[in-house]
This record gives sequence, structure tokens and C-alpha cells, in this order.
Amino acid sequence: MKTTDYFSVKYVPKDSFGENDQLVFLDQTKLPLEEIYVQTDSYERIAEAIERLEIRGAPLIGIAASYALALSLKNIETDFEKVFYSVYDRLARTRPTAVNLFQALDELKKEFENLSDKKNAFEILLAKAKELHKKDEEYCLKIGRNGLILFRQKSNVLTHCNTGKLATGGIGTAFGIIKTAFENGLVNHVYADETRPLLQGLRLTAFELEKNGIPFTMQTDSSSAELMKQGKVDLVITGADRIALNGDSANKVGTYNLAILANYHNIPFYIAAPSTTIDRTIPTGNEIVIEYRSSKEIFYIGETLISPENNNAFTPAFDVTPAHLISGIITEEGLFSFPYNFIR
Repeated sequence: MKTTDYFSVKYVPKDSFGENDQLVFLDQTKLPLEEIYVQTDSYERIAEAIERLEIRGAPLIGIAASYALALSLKNIETDFEKVFYSVYDRLARTRPTAVNLFQALDELKKEFENLSDKKNAFEILLAKAKELHKKDEEYCLKIGRNGLILFRQKSNVLTHCNTGKLATGGIGTAFGIIKTAFENGLVNHVYADETRPLLQGLRLTAFELEKNGIPFTMQTDSSSAELMKQGKVDLVITGADRIALNGDSANKVGTYNLAILANYHNIPFYIAAPSTTIDRTIPTGNEIVIEYRSSKEIFYIGETLISPENNNAFTPAFDVTPAHLISGIITEEGLFSFPYNFIR
């Protein structure tokens, strides 16, 4: 078994010398070539990290933002409300699609507004951020266990983007299922899409698969159809950044393609996500706001320009998979099947 001694974010409390009270995060843009951790107590630095995808993954974005919001009040003695709402708005602008961000910020907002004495705001909000972090860790373990029901035999799994420890507060969602199933002798091999344009599969999922000693093969996103035609895929599991009440699911662009291909080849296609990813304010995926990224993410690989920058580019970061193409959605509460109805 490989070493798994890496983490996505970790809060470092104040020591006996009065130092720290900072967030440490792994800069995911440097992986897999460099494993660099950044330590900061600046909410602006954390906001920028979320925007730059140094910190990414729907659950992890929410966790990091909650720590950032708490840290913004660490050394404040006056103007608590002015600072809080300004930082709240700044963090809310970082990524529009992942619903976990807004749910985490609103959890802290509720705590803040219920405080009669704002002088204790930092400690109270920090405790809430730690609670949200711990809850997601527990949810990931439950999702992993609940996902074992998907396996009838030792299987080959296809996945897209990154859904492991680098995207969550725990072992992951889709990756958490794969990891748990592998440890129970139910995964034979994993096929991981490279995931264009930022190569989260090639850089991050491969990193986590190797760290956990799980056999895997990387492939271009456009190879999935041929792989399925050859009968080498038993099931597909991906994550999600926002799920509508009817089950329509937004995930990293390219997921919709996989769902169509899986359905054509009669291969089960599953989504794994915590219940915090379900947006109970929208009935369908038509209401999901899709984030568009800079064209530089297509025209560059790392620092290398591979296409003229004046070319036009279509740059959605996500697509929405219709609910009827999804065989099941696994949360910490269990396995849900179509037709979905998350009004509970």
C-alpha cells in the first residue's frame, strides 16, 4: 500500500507561543510535479486560491471559504459587521457553480447574526468551520460505504475529473467509493479521464490513485467511447458540484458526454456527492449557473502557449447531466434512483 500522507486543507491552531491560527492548503496547481503547501491567515489569499484552483472541488471550496471567513475576524476589535459582510461578499464571488460554497458561507452567516457579542465572532465562526470540515469528512466515509452496493463483482471503473481528498474534507466522493471498494476487493482497475482543459484527472486523480496504490490507466477524454465499446468499463462514477431537486447534476465539463456514452453502451452511470451539494432552491438543472473560465486555460498547458491567443474559445467549466441519464446518486444518506425527488 502506498503512502497517503497528503492533505488538501488543514487548520493549524494557535500554539503556546501565540503563533499560527492559520490555514494550510496544498497548492493543487503545482501537482503532481511539486507538493507545495501554503500557510496563511489571509482571507484574500484563500479567496485567490479558490479562484486560481489552488483549492478546488465543491465540498473543499465550501470548507476553505468557511475558514477564510472566520479568519477575517481574527484580529478585529471594531467594525465586525462591516468586515464580515465585505469578506462574505468577496468569497461568494470566487466560484458561482459549486453550491457548497454558498451553503458553508450561509452557515457562518447564521452563526454570526445570532451572536449578541461580536467580540467572540472569530472563535465561534472558527468552531463552525471546523464542524463543517469534520461533517464532510464523515459524509465522505458514509458515501464510500454506501457506494459498495454498486458493485456486483470485481469491476473496472471509469471516472472523470478529481473527487478525492483533494476535492473534499475527507476521502472523497466518487473517489471515496472507488477507494473503499478497492479496499474491499471490488475494484480491478480504474480508467481516469485526463479532464480538459486543466487536466485534473491527469494531474490530480492520477496522483491520488498512485498514493493509494490503486491500479489505473489514464486516457484522453475522447477515448471513453472506444474503451466502452471494447467492454473494458463496468461502471462510471463521477462527482457533482450542484444537484437540482429533480436530479439534474452539474459537474466538470465532459461529464454529460460520459453519461450519454454510458447509456448508449448500457453501462451504469452514477453520481456521488454529499447532500450539501443538492441545491434545494432549484427544481431543475436549467437554473444552474455555469461558470466560464479564461481562454488561457485552453490555450496554455502550464506556462506553455500551444495555440494563438487570439483564437476564439468556448470555455464552460461545467456541464449539466439530465437526471434520466443518471443510474443513481449516492450521498451519505444512501443510494437514490430515478425519478429523483430531493424535497424532503
